[in-house]
Amino acid sequence: MQLCLNSLMISHFRSHKVARMEPDARPVALFGPNGAGKTNILEAVSLFSPGRGLRRASAQDMARRPEALGWKITGGLRSLHQLHEIEIWSEEGAARQVRIDGKAAAQTALGRVARVLWLIPAMDRLWIEGAEGRRRFLDRMTLSFEPAHAEASLAWEKAMRERNRLLKDMVRDPAWYGVLEAQLATAGVAIDANRRAALQQLEAAQADAGTSFPAATLELVHGEEDLPGSEEDLRRALSDNRARDMTAGRTLIGPHRADLIGTYASKGVPARDCSTGEQKALLVSLILANARALARDFGAPPLLLLDEVAAHLDADRRAALYDEIVALGAQAWMTGTEINLFEAMGPRAQYFEVTETDGVSQVATADV
Repeated sequence: MQLCLNSLMISHFRSHKVARMEPDARPVALFGPNGAGKTNILEAVSLFSPGRGLRRASAQDMARRPEALGWKITGGLRSLHQLHEIEIWSEEGAARQVRIDGKAAAQTALGRVARVLWLIPAMDRLWIEGAEGRRRFLDRMTLSFEPAHAEASLAWEKAMRERNRLLKDMVRDPAWYGVLEAQLATAGVAIDANRRAALQQLEAAQADAGTSFPAATLELVHGEEDLPGSEEDLRRALSDNRARDMTAGRTLIGPHRADLIGTYASKGVPARDCSTGEQKALLVSLILANARALARDFGAPPLLLLDEVAAHLDADRRAALYDEIVALGAQAWMTGTEINLFEAMGPRAQYFEVTETDGVSQVATADV
């Protein structure tokens, strides 16, 4: 069984006034010069999953300029044994809306029919920059396994904002904190459990696979002290920590303080100390492991979005990546400046040339 887009229409989205594609289930290679609009297509596809997409942009920022009339994305999505018509749009900068098979739906509903993973150049520095990026990376992987993770994360953020406002206002009445801390405890334990379950699935997927990419050992940490394991323990810890939190003006305990530590398993070297090429290979390895685990869990491999995937990969590693994508059976959407970057794919992929004329991106099927 497979998950794939067999049609895609983009209207007034980023640099694309109108773009239509009718791909088959094979991997999709998008090639063309920098700035032509290749990544914009990947961003459009990323919106077929819950969340803000691969650029984390607002709906307003996705609108084509200078018109800013709003935008729309329509796709025919084959998911397992069903075909769904998905419509995603925004009018004049308003929050985006979703329709599945003609019926209005919440963004979270996309997680029931599709799974989308991506690797973009901004993630190449994942191991050497701040913990926030690694948390987002982990949460995207977690969300791919458990769509309800988004709801727990939103509940945590909402309750934490309200608690932080009380802390900054130096409110000392415990009655104001009790309900919020109970909500935080429920959401926080769920977030931590979801993350740890995702890491277990990734670990199993790496262990079971023969791959040309190095395995990564992953550890979830919360600083000097681990996150309390039960709702009651976390609620009590938040209550006991109010004085310290009030001094800081923010909540200092919780899943928002977590960090993901990666290690190159066979070398025992922290990912942050690896070479640029090794760090990229570890990221590719994790994306592939995530896809393999999803193929088991969801019943089909996810849509893979690999922006400038050839960067920091030599020819042998590129060929190995393409072989794994084909063996997995995933519809991977890949970008590159030259068609020869995908030479090792040959007829196993389909090719689209993306060009730009007078500020308008155009997409055309290319023969190889």
